Amino acid sequence: MTASHVLAALGTLSLAGLISFALTRAIRPVLIRYLLAKPNARSSHSIPTPQGGGFAVVGATLIAGGLASAIIMPQTWTSLAIVFAAVVFIAAVGALDDFRSLPVAARLLCQALAIGAVLLVAPSSMRISPEIPVWIERGLLLLAGIWFVNLVNFMDGLDLMTASEAVPITGALVLFGLTGVLPPATTLLAAALCGAMLGFAPFNRPIAKIFLGDVGSLPIGLLLGWMLLDLAYQHQLAAALILPLYYLADATTTLIRRAMNREPVWQAHRSHFYQRATDNGFSVTRVVTNVFCTNIVLAGLAGVSAYFRSGLVDIIALVAATALVTTLMVRFSTPQR
Repeated sequence: MTASHVLAALGTLSLAGLISFALTRAIRPVLIRYLLAKPNARSSHSIPTPQGGGFAVVGATLIAGGLASAIIMPQTWTSLAIVFAAVVFIAAVGALDDFRSLPVAARLLCQALAIGAVLLVAPSSMRISPEIPVWIERGLLLLAGIWFVNLVNFMDGLDLMTASEAVPITGALVLFGLTGVLPPATTLLAAALCGAMLGFAPFNRPIAKIFLGDVGSLPIGLLLGWMLLDLAYQHQLAAALILPLYYLADATTTLIRRAMNREPVWQAHRSHFYQRATDNGFSVTRVVTNVFCTNIVLAGLAGVSAYFRSGLVDIIALVAATALVTTLMVRFSTPQR
């Protein structure tokens, strides 16, 4: 890690934060007129609130991350251009869904195309498990990518929830990059997304003045998934699983529970653990604070795993992370006195 690397990451983060803040402030009056989310039985908000803040977050991430990459590492632009195109495409799909609900099959097909494009730019030498054929691994990664993009969307149902997840993850990824664990391009894009989420956060804190919308949650899910995949490609699979473990556990457990109860898993609902927490007496601020603090600890455990590069340490870190997340979900499921 050199001073220039630190300055590049801080500069990218700061630029993205300023752009995100300015764009969110500028587009909010327009979104109030044309893209208002009205409360319903499954909502966590009680007053009509504009959605579409993702326009600002995604725009700031791509502008700041693209500028930093073009200046510092122009040789990476070929692969990054495809990632950026996939992000823009999936953001457009999300925007259409915000304006006018799309059929589930159409959404999944578009998501598969975007994720498939990102996987195609990865060299065949980049492997998580060289023991299995590359086409099987890429197929499994495609399915995992579709699930990850959707679970980020599912979990974006509370003020500051996505920020409480994305900021610790991207912050940890920036630190990994500065210590040589992640490639520079991924590090700069993580810094850009972290800054963009911080710039958006003042407008999304309880009670939120604006929501991300699908135009934000879907591409954020794609970006986070791509960064975590790159971390796994650096032989840091345990760290890549630990960082988003709360989102993975909450969304996956909820999906399995709904499927076992024969409930339509593709429909919106209020049965995620973080949603049940608000029904059980937790304030919104308390929920997102708990999630944020949990993610900070998960980032620390991921850092321990990445530092020691030991199978035994990976297992211990994964067990500790699982226990931590399970404890939080049990607390969220327990009514408060």
